[in-house]
Amino acid sequence: MRKLAVVAFGGNALLKAGQKGTIEEQEINALRASENLLKLIQNKYNLVLTHGNGPQVGNILLANSAGFKEHGIPEMPLDISVAYSQGFIGYLLEQQLRNVLRNNDMERDVISIITQVLVNKDDPAFNNPTKPVGPYYSAEEAQKFMADGKTIYKEDKARGGWRKVVASPEPLVIFNMRSIEKIANDGNIVIAVGGGGVPCYYKKENTLQGIDAVIDKDLASALLATQIHASKLFILTDVPKVCLDFNTPQEKTIDRMSIAQAKKYLAQGQFGAGSMAPKIQAAINFVVRSGNDAIITESSKLGIDNGGTRITIV
Repeated sequence: MRKLAVVAFGGNALLKAGQKGTIEEQEINALRASENLLKLIQNKYNLVLTHGNGPQVGNILLANSAGFKEHGIPEMPLDISVAYSQGFIGYLLEQQLRNVLRNNDMERDVISIITQVLVNKDDPAFNNPTKPVGPYYSAEEAQKFMADGKTIYKEDKARGGWRKVVASPEPLVIFNMRSIEKIANDGNIVIAVGGGGVPCYYKKENTLQGIDAVIDKDLASALLATQIHASKLFILTDVPKVCLDFNTPQEKTIDRMSIAQAKKYLAQGQFGAGSMAPKIQAAINFVVRSGNDAIITESSKLGIDNGGTRITIV
């Protein structure tokens, strides 16, 4: 009997730092990410894939702004931009996954689902934007952008740059979770909750409405993994293991963390608010709710013994 795993790719898995963001670059990155899933498939996992969209949705917003300024094309709200990113990233992943599967004599359907996620319109996150989107800028460039009084940029000291930040409310309900679970357990690969899902709320009873925000992909993935009864959650990032004192001479990798240890390090501020901290919190959420393990690592370490940092109940 196959196990069910949720694998959460970061947006940087498809658009790496320093790249221009061409489709050719993202196709190559999607192919590499897909190849790294083979070990899990061979180890008899059914898969639900989720993905970030920070770099991509940032570029979509830049394109929207340029189109409006130069040609008067109406700008799309953030929720529509998230849906747009779900569609094109899902397409890239689906296509490259099919290529990898066929080149390895495997036959599975790959299905992308545009996923809405319910949030609370009164979530305090709307008053404190923290979710980084788009490219990195210098301090001087960020100050210039913030002169309009409408946008906020924050520094990512670990990676050396400033990024635009937007509201990131807590995910409450993943829509279509029963269908996602059934389709995956039938042996198909499902791509869902892209970019954390399209954020929406009930404008009035039985009437959904999108809202300007980007939900954290890892928190949404942990909620999805719990709701579809996944046996494991893999959270992928750009480092092989979680580190204490990251990017300092005292840097130390962690092979295994209990929930108590993870909470302690999180409270100490060991993990960046816009980078590793949400991943640690997502892992905690999943392990506490499900009793199963979560693993944080880079995609090349998937399915490897002792690959990544394992978060466990005790």
